[in-house]
Amino acid sequence: MTTPPYPEDLERPGLVRTGRSTFLRPIRPEDADRLVAFVGSLSRATLAYRSLGPVTRLRDDVIRRGAHVDYLNELALVALAGEDIAGVVRYVRDPAEPEHAEVTFTIRDDHQSEGFGRLLLEHIAAAARTRGIRVLEADVLADNTRMINVFLGSGFRVEAGPPGQILHFEIAIDPQALAVARAERREHTAVRRSLRPLLEPRSVAVIGANRGPLTIGHEIVANLLRGGFGGSVFPVNPQAERIAGVRAYASVRELPEPPELALVAVRAEAVPEVVRECADAGVKAVVVVSAGFGETRAEGRATELELARFARASGMRLVGPNCMGVVNTTPVARLAATFSPALPTPGRVAMSSQSGPLGLAVLDYARRLRLGFSGFVSVGHAVDVSTNDLLQWWEEDPGTSVILLHVETFGNPRRFARVARRIAPRKPIVAVHPGHADSAVSSLFAQSGVIRTRSLQELFDVALLLAHQPPPPGNRVAVITNAGGPAALTAGACAASGLRVPALGEHTRQALQSALAPRAEVSNPIDLTPMATAAHYRQALDAALADDGIDAAIVLFMPPLADKADEVASALLDAASARPEKPVVASFLGGAGVADLLHRGDLVVPTYAFPEAAAGSLGHAAAYQAWRSTPAGVVPDLPGVDADRARSLLAGSAAGPVPADLAAELLASYGIAVRDTEPGPGPDAFLSVRADPVFGPVVAFGLTGDYADLMADVAHRVTPLTDRDAREMVRSLRATPLLESRGVEFAALEETVVRISAMVEDLPEIEALELRPVRLLPPGGGVAVAHATIRLAADGTEGALS
Repeated sequence: MTTPPYPEDLERPGLVRTGRSTFLRPIRPEDADRLVAFVGSLSRATLAYRSLGPVTRLRDDVIRRGAHVDYLNELALVALAGEDIAGVVRYVRDPAEPEHAEVTFTIRDDHQSEGFGRLLLEHIAAAARTRGIRVLEADVLADNTRMINVFLGSGFRVEAGPPGQILHFEIAIDPQALAVARAERREHTAVRRSLRPLLEPRSVAVIGANRGPLTIGHEIVANLLRGGFGGSVFPVNPQAERIAGVRAYASVRELPEPPELALVAVRAEAVPEVVRECADAGVKAVVVVSAGFGETRAEGRATELELARFARASGMRLVGPNCMGVVNTTPVARLAATFSPALPTPGRVAMSSQSGPLGLAVLDYARRLRLGFSGFVSVGHAVDVSTNDLLQWWEEDPGTSVILLHVETFGNPRRFARVARRIAPRKPIVAVHPGHADSAVSSLFAQSGVIRTRSLQELFDVALLLAHQPPPPGNRVAVITNAGGPAALTAGACAASGLRVPALGEHTRQALQSALAPRAEVSNPIDLTPMATAAHYRQALDAALADDGIDAAIVLFMPPLADKADEVASALLDAASARPEKPVVASFLGGAGVADLLHRGDLVVPTYAFPEAAAGSLGHAAAYQAWRSTPAGVVPDLPGVDADRARSLLAGSAAGPVPADLAAELLASYGIAVRDTEPGPGPDAFLSVRADPVFGPVVAFGLTGDYADLMADVAHRVTPLTDRDAREMVRSLRATPLLESRGVEFAALEETVVRISAMVEDLPEIEALELRPVRLLPPGGGVAVAHATIRLAADGTEGALS
């Protein structure tokens, strides 16, 4: 008999409610002995719940057969605790109703009440959906309240049969909004609990601590002590008695207590054995500083992935490898578990970086900027702990107000989008990604409210503003200067950054004329002339910030022969403190040490070397505030959608292009009619979807014809699209004024966009789709799809809940 292919795509780490790590994967034939041991460990009560009645023993040959599945009509997932099975979930498809399957759950007694059941339900549901199953059926003893609560608390649509000794449940596993929300809540709680030993450990071991200063292990120990860590520090080195004045131990097994966190700084080839020793010793989190893995050779990549699998199965979280450690400056932690020579000052900015070497430069630069950090984590290769995890930690961290991300790769972009959308309205997220021209990344950030910067320099420029000043309520800026040339540069930079430099109100102009020198220019920019005093700066800034037509101020100071920088800085701080709701930024051109002058306790006016950086940062902050002030979008309930009919139409379809009549019927199932009509008064448009291997379905919208060819005017968004996403997408083209002048019905266009988004979310078999041309008809006519093409993939992809 041919062995069915093993679905590696179903392997993934998981977290249960308690924060314990586990590893989930499909069962394999070689698991037969492990499965026998698992069943043998179950109590009679658990066996009775599994078998719906008293049972004393199951035959080993019957148990062994359970390790053989075809991964399509029968699938079993196991959750591992170390090398052993902690839980099993299995479905068997009903041959009479192929969209239904019977599902069973078995959790080892010592892992019940930890949340394994809900985790396994979420993952078996995602796998079943991609295999054409829509309903999971389960029979449960009436007194098995734990399993009943798993079903009822899942958020899926659950129907229960009549009361009796055995209850029958039917679980519709389409990703309902409630199911997604509850899965997110469960995940959020589990992630935070799992990261507590990493970011707030009570004890730390440094394995590979060296005796000599300026070595990685020694500097980690020294920084832990220098940073004021309040827990136990255990250097581990069999060749040393003391490291940095602290008693050393020969191995992690000899420590007087199991450390919650272990930092590993040994040769790459020794790391796997050290991590196993950590698991045996009861360590909860591991940071692998060591390099020499996936960045150097293919075998190294396989080794680091196996490290991650082992760590998760053993209940540990793992950072790295090839990272520089973790820092948490909050009073509850005071953790400086890094070899960086520059430790950050405490502050309200948290940062995740995927580059270890870059992290060294980042911490040094932040110190020079006087930008304080609440936390810094160098995730390295991010084989386990990821940016997504850290976002959820900092989401509820009261000491963090701004989150910075250096992102090279995305592990799970859909999860990132869900988490970022939840956090960004309350805490700004600023990110830099090396793929400047990547439309999918830009779309993901824009939809999630993430501020994307073009460089690390710009990232820190924006962070400096948001850490110390509020985002502006609008985009109207007053520019105050003592030199005309820099003012012109600033006005141009404002325009390029989406800011306006409007005329001042008449009351403001009159106040300035009476207060400033006769030669001062009281328009906007406000030119105080080189003879301006600190009092003039104070009066000008007071008047500008009091103007209802101004949302923020950029203050420029070119030092004259008699330098008055300290007096001007004091005047700016006085004015800024009087109007804390409007941000003030400065550029003291040629002024060294000005940043120190613009600090007064908690009050800081960010200062930049050049005015373009000040305007750019303010532009990012204004765009963020506009995003935050717009009502959040929702994925709308659409009338006329028949997803079940669409699935039945696709049943049995081969990979590749579908016939035109089938494409039309599929679109009709989502309320989109294919009908050719005469062109409308405006240009035709197109709407397409492509399956990105990392980001999933990416929707593109643009105009057709010569205009589109010349301008490359195309908007992109990542599904699932909300009504807000669709509205912003169709209005983001540079050609929007042209469409408005032709009377295009944007509402009809937006509805078509969200229907297409719903279609590709419901039907993961769709690999590509294109509607071309889409006729933009006269007022009252809406839009008409004249032609459609759809191509199916060889295999479906995961659904939205995964």
